[in-house]
Amino acid sequence: MEQTSQLKPYRFYIDLPKDILVDEVNKLSREELIEWLSWNDPNGIYRDEDSFDELGNVMSLKEGREIMIRQISEGQGIKD
Repeated sequence: MEQTSQLKPYRFYIDLPKDILVDEVNKLSREELIEWLSWNDPNGIYRDEDSFDELGNVMSLKEGREIMIRQISEGQGIKD
């Protein structure tokens, strides 16, 4: 897996203001999003093989970004 950006420590994203969070999440590759989401929600279905087996499809980059932002925002009590 080639990484296009340097993945920051997982907790880094949780403490960011929403506007900066969105900018940082948009810099992540799909693979980096999958790694973060799997760390943050170990019971979730994010990895391609698991997702295809369970849901019949895989998560897009856009979906991954939306999920990550939603999970962090909900954890911080931020509402859109």
